[in-house]
Amino acid sequence: VQLVESGGGSVQVGGSLRVSCAYSGFTYRGYCMGWFRQAPGKERERVASDASDGSTSYADSVKGRFTISKDNAKNTLYLQMNSLKPEDTAMYYCAAVRRWNGYCPSYNSGYWGQGTQVTVSS
Repeated sequence: VQLVESGGGSVQVGGSLRVSCAYSGFTYRGYCMGWFRQAPGKERERVASDASDGSTSYADSVKGRFTISKDNAKNTLYLQMNSLKPEDTAMYYCAAVRRWNGYCPSYNSGYWGQGTQVTVSS
C-alpha cells in the first residue's frame, strides 16, 4: 500500500490550492479515506474524510471552503482548498483505513502518506 501526496505549495490569503493523493495497493471500495493536517507545535487534526459510502465530513474550520473528492479511475484523492487563511498553513497528509462492520475505524490503524506542505501568507 502506498499513498503519495502532491500539489502543496505557497499561496496568498484568499487563494486556492488543490492537493492530490495517488494511492496504490488497494481499491477505494471498502476503504475510508481522509485528509489530515499538522501545523508546527500543534496536534494533527482531521480536515475532511470520505467514508466510501457516499458520505463526506469536514472539520468545522474548513466547512464551506474545502472539498474532498475522488477519481476512482485514477486512484486519486483530492482536497480542493479555497479562501485559504494563514491558519490553514500546515503539512497535509492523506490516509486510508479499511471499513470495519460498516464504519470507519481510527485512521491511526491505517495507511499514511508522507505529506505535502501548504503555506498561506498574507
